[in-house]
Amino acid sequence: MNQTAGNNHVEPHIKESNYIRDVVFGFGDGVNTSLGIVAGIGGATVGVDIVILAAMIGMFTGAKAMAVQNYLAVKSQREILESEIKREEYEIENKPEDERNEIEKIYRDKGFTGEELNIVVNRITSNKKVWLKTMLTEELGLNLDIIGNPLKGAIVMFISFLIGGVLPILPYFVVKTGLIDNFTALMVAISISLTSSFIIGAIKGKLAEKSWIKGGLEMSLLGTGIALLGYGIGSEMNNLGVVNFD
Repeated sequence: MNQTAGNNHVEPHIKESNYIRDVVFGFGDGVNTSLGIVAGIGGATVGVDIVILAAMIGMFTGAKAMAVQNYLAVKSQREILESEIKREEYEIENKPEDERNEIEKIYRDKGFTGEELNIVVNRITSNKKVWLKTMLTEELGLNLDIIGNPLKGAIVMFISFLIGGVLPILPYFVVKTGLIDNFTALMVAISISLTSSFIIGAIKGKLAEKSWIKGGLEMSLLGTGIALLGYGIGSEMNNLGVVNFD
C-alpha cells in the first residue's frame, strides 16, 4: 500500500508575493522606460552615442526612483503593521475578555457553535502568539507573511528595473560596430521588449493562476505600445524643428 503520495502532498503557494510583484513591475517598467527613450530619441534621428547615453541615464535614474519609492512604501506598510501589533498586544494583555469575545465572534460567524466553538477559542487564546496572529489576520485582514522587507524589496526592484532596462539598449551597442543601423536597432529593441515582456507577463499570469497567454499579451502589447508613443513624439518634434540633432 503506497501512502507516499498522500503523505507528501504539497500544494504550491506564493509565499513572497511582494517580491514577485517587485520583479514584475521593476522589469516591466525598466523595459518600457528604456524602449520609450530609445524610440523617442531615435525618432529625432540622433547619433547612436546620444541614444545610448540618454537611455542609460534614464535607466539608472528610473531604477533608483523605483527602488526608493518601493522602499518607502514597504517601510510605511511595516510601520502600520507594527503599530497594529502593539495595539493588539496591549489589548490582549489588558483587555483579555474583550479580545476573547472578538475571537469567539469571529469563529461563530464562521459556523462554529457550542463545544466546538469553545475548543477553538480556548486553543487560540491559550497561546498569545497564535492569539495575536489570529487577531491580526482575521480581524484586521493583515497577512504577516507577505509584508516584505523594505531594503530587500528596494534591491529587488532596482535590479529588476536594470535587467529590464538594459535589454532595449543592447542593439544600439551593435550599431557602433557598423553591423546594423539605428532603425534596425530600434526594430530589434522592440522585438526584445515584446518577447521579454510577454514572458514576464505570462509568468505573472501563471503565478496568479490566470491565463498565461492573456497575461503575456497584456504586458507586452500595452507596455510596449505605450512606450512606442515616444517614437511618434520624437519624430514629430524633429519634423517641426523643435529638436534637431542632424
